Amino acid sequence: MTGTIDTVLARTTALVPRLRAEAGAAERARRISPDIYDALSEAGVFRMAAPAKYGGGEADFDTQCAVLAEVARGCPSTSWVATILSAMGWLVGTFPDEAQDEVFATRDPRISGVFSPTGTAQRQDGGFLVNGRWGFNTGGHGSEWTILNAVLAEGEGLPMCLIARSRDLVRLDDWHASGMAGTGSSTILAENLFIPAHRGQPLPPMLEARFPTDRHNAANPYFNLPLAAVLTVNAGGTPVGVARGAMDVFAERLPGRPITYTTYALQSEAPVTHLQVGEAAMLTDSAADHIRRATAVLDGGRDVALSLMGRVRARAHVAYATGLARRAVDILFHASGASASQSHVPIQRFQRDIQVLANHAIMHAPTGLELYGRVLCGLPPNTPLY
Repeated sequence: MTGTIDTVLARTTALVPRLRAEAGAAERARRISPDIYDALSEAGVFRMAAPAKYGGGEADFDTQCAVLAEVARGCPSTSWVATILSAMGWLVGTFPDEAQDEVFATRDPRISGVFSPTGTAQRQDGGFLVNGRWGFNTGGHGSEWTILNAVLAEGEGLPMCLIARSRDLVRLDDWHASGMAGTGSSTILAENLFIPAHRGQPLPPMLEARFPTDRHNAANPYFNLPLAAVLTVNAGGTPVGVARGAMDVFAERLPGRPITYTTYALQSEAPVTHLQVGEAAMLTDSAADHIRRATAVLDGGRDVALSLMGRVRARAHVAYATGLARRAVDILFHASGASASQSHVPIQRFQRDIQVLANHAIMHAPTGLELYGRVLCGLPPNTPLY
């Protein structure tokens, strides 16, 4: 890719003021603008985890999360879109070279994805005939390719991971959300859509890091990681960035503000404010530390197969960090007074966005903790997503 991975982080940081300035417009439009997609692409965000052969960065997961946290400082919705598109760049790197050559032809990977297997696939000469309906297609408005998951109609009902051209899908205008409104996570439909065989592979082996061997990077440990672990850890940057962004906008609004109906002419001089800001800062730092622990699981030893416990622990760290970030933003929002509920005050958007993110099935702290505790108690996981 043009420039180093450090350059990608620097370019992303430079975008933060622009992302924040356009966050309100993205929320009202219920999607991010084409110009923001272009800006993220030019910064190298979408291809930072893609194969080097096609201009990708093959960035370590600590760097991925650092970049995505910077995007979230400006606009949480944009960060979640960037999270999905960057992770899908990695995922396509696990497909046969024929698929990689096709998807990465422009060296500008814009790939969205949905992982609930709510469609069906039927084998047809040379590929699959796909039908179905998938919700929560984050970033689909700006993607050229879409990852779908569908169940084979014959046999044991094997879930298949398939790559479709986005233009071949029907998109509904049904994304109306109280938070993460700018992600454009609308429903998509496929009707008798043919997908060639080289753009499909069974999902269960992907969860266990068993991928096709007919690809140039088949021996690269980076592209032989368990799918669920990659998707989970890559998602860890956004909650940390949301908490940091909330602190940014709280601090900018603080000078000169009183605490209404008290003798405090300056909120910044009130001990209660000091306690609130101190706790929010510590929660944010703690969330960042948990994400570093999660990224270390994938970055620490790529030549060694990940243990079940390591994968479960990584998911628990990400979920717990999201819960900490939620608490930090809630504290700052509650410290901002009733006027903060107005739509022109940025912190209310950070607060609504973190509520939605923290309720995501993978990011949900109680679910992640239960899974971790279950395995620590000697029981098998009750989900394949770790």
